[in-house]
Amino acid sequence: MTSQTDQSERWVVVTGASSGIGRQLALALPRHGYRVIATARRPDDLAELRRAGLQAIALELAAPVSVGEAAANVLALCDGDLYALINNAAYGQPAAVEDLSRAALEAQFATNLFGTHQLTQALLPALRQGRGGRLIQISSILGRVAFPLQGAYNASKFALEGLTDSLRLELRGSSVQVSLITPGPIRSAFRANALAAFDARVDSQTSPYAPLYRRVRGYYAASDHPTPFTADPAAVVRPVLHALQARRARPRYYVTLPAYVLALCRRLLPTRWLDALLYQLGRQR
Repeated sequence: MTSQTDQSERWVVVTGASSGIGRQLALALPRHGYRVIATARRPDDLAELRRAGLQAIALELAAPVSVGEAAANVLALCDGDLYALINNAAYGQPAAVEDLSRAALEAQFATNLFGTHQLTQALLPALRQGRGGRLIQISSILGRVAFPLQGAYNASKFALEGLTDSLRLELRGSSVQVSLITPGPIRSAFRANALAAFDARVDSQTSPYAPLYRRVRGYYAASDHPTPFTADPAAVVRPVLHALQARRARPRYYVTLPAYVLALCRRLLPTRWLDALLYQLGRQR
């Protein structure tokens, strides 16, 4: 591990810091000696992050101009000396694949993949020039296994993992280490944001899945997070710190018991058995 003294001048970008995992990381990392640049979309969230003592810049991943401006602002703040980029910002678009319009799928990828890639590409030269730069992608267990009614989110996270695996190989031998963080269920605003995306882009009344959607809306509207083994966002801090500090960061970190179990099932179970398991788990959501 690297000492806190050595880390005191190391700049780290955390995207999607308005709530959940991103906010937890943005607030925790300064206590370990890092200088955090947090991003968010809404002005009120940016103001709150600044009140917490963080450098905060606006970033809308779905807007290429915003991504370019955010990258320029990051480089100006850290004077081009960037240690780590933590790509956390994302949202989920629930719906049966049959009900996903092209526009809904494009919107999902614009944030979860295209914007993330654009920001990474813009900041990689600074990571290369730094002191052993780190790129950390916050993925999801749904980037390893597919759940029903999560096709758009599954596809975006599967794509992010594939892109990241290629990038890790391409950066092999460089100063930049690449890690994927793969959480299971985490308490956050994810459900509320997913429900908003569902209501905005899915015609649930005329869909053949209408009866199922009524139950799905209840799941996303619930505030008590009934999913078993749901963890607090703080659970992600420890693996991220390891990815930031270890001499050899791991390529992948699983967070929460469901993430470990489902990843193991993906490796060991025949496809039909895995399908049956995921079908039942998906219907319980």
